[in-house]
Amino acid sequence: MADPAALRFLPSVPKGAWLPLGLLALWGGVAASQAVQSPLFISPLAVLRAPFFDPDGREIWAALGVSALRVLVGGLAGALLGFVLGAACGLARLAALSLAPTVHSLRQIAAFAWIPLFTAWFGNGEATKLVFTALATFFPMFLAAEQGMRAAPVALKEVGAVLGLPRRSRLLRLYLPAALPNLQVGLQIAALSAWIGTIGAEYAIGNGRGLGSYIASARDQFRMDIVLAGVFALAAGGVGLHRACLFLSARLSPWTKE
Repeated sequence: MADPAALRFLPSVPKGAWLPLGLLALWGGVAASQAVQSPLFISPLAVLRAPFFDPDGREIWAALGVSALRVLVGGLAGALLGFVLGAACGLARLAALSLAPTVHSLRQIAAFAWIPLFTAWFGNGEATKLVFTALATFFPMFLAAEQGMRAAPVALKEVGAVLGLPRRSRLLRLYLPAALPNLQVGLQIAALSAWIGTIGAEYAIGNGRGLGSYIASARDQFRMDIVLAGVFALAAGGVGLHRACLFLSARLSPWTKE
């Protein structure tokens, strides 16, 4: 007979959690039954213990901090440059004709195809990882700023011209509010791209510290518990960045709801 306390708990579980909880229960059940005999198949408890009790697994916390710092530095630099150039292309016809075609052509190149070129230019150190992270955030913000500035209604532009508003006032009071929905979406995509780009660059280059290097090192040692701990940390970091972007968007436009 089912436990009444457990039945009362079930309605409080978010619907989106049912699938991962079910998969976790299935994983734990298969591991407990020892139906799969392989050193590469480990239990959820082993993955949970690794970041706290294993000397090698505890390196995940330092790796997370290093990756987060790379996202912050490289991501902000790329997002700021993308916003400035995208806004210029959205507002100025000369910039749109001279700069936008080149940027849109480069945007078609797969992100990780840049890594061999960057390692040739900047080496296998920190500079390559930061430049790659900046590139990952540049294109989403450029596109969002360009399209957002162009999305300003013609009526608003005419009102600004009739009132004789200075260019700075038009930008802050007319164009930026009109571009805000595009910028919010671009910020979310850019943040996720920065996170994936940082981990991908760390994993591909392999040396140094960071979550990607942490996972690559654990893979070489066949430590599946540490690999999966790193994968779950990667997922948690992405979710955290997404929630942070939603919070920032709500602060910038409190009249909208998620």
